[in-house]
Amino acid sequence: MYKSSIFIHFCIIEDMGNDFKNNKILELRKEHNLSQRGLAQIIGTSQANVSRWEKGLIEPSIMECWRLADYFNVSIDVLCGRKEY
Repeated sequence: MYKSSIFIHFCIIEDMGNDFKNNKILELRKEHNLSQRGLAQIIGTSQANVSRWEKGLIEPSIMECWRLADYFNVSIDVLCGRKEY
């Protein structure tokens, strides 16, 4: 049985040849001239979380991914570094 959850781990995408370590958060943040702290304030998380995301140590929740994608005006696929569809 599957348990329904609002929180989705993007490690599932790894099975499709992707790895969240290849995410675009750092690249997008720098393109927008934002500090980690500034981005954290915009999307409602901590600077430590942003740092860990950029290093691929942890993965943002689906809600955080939506906020990031909305702010940067990209799809979640782009945000996560997905190359093939």
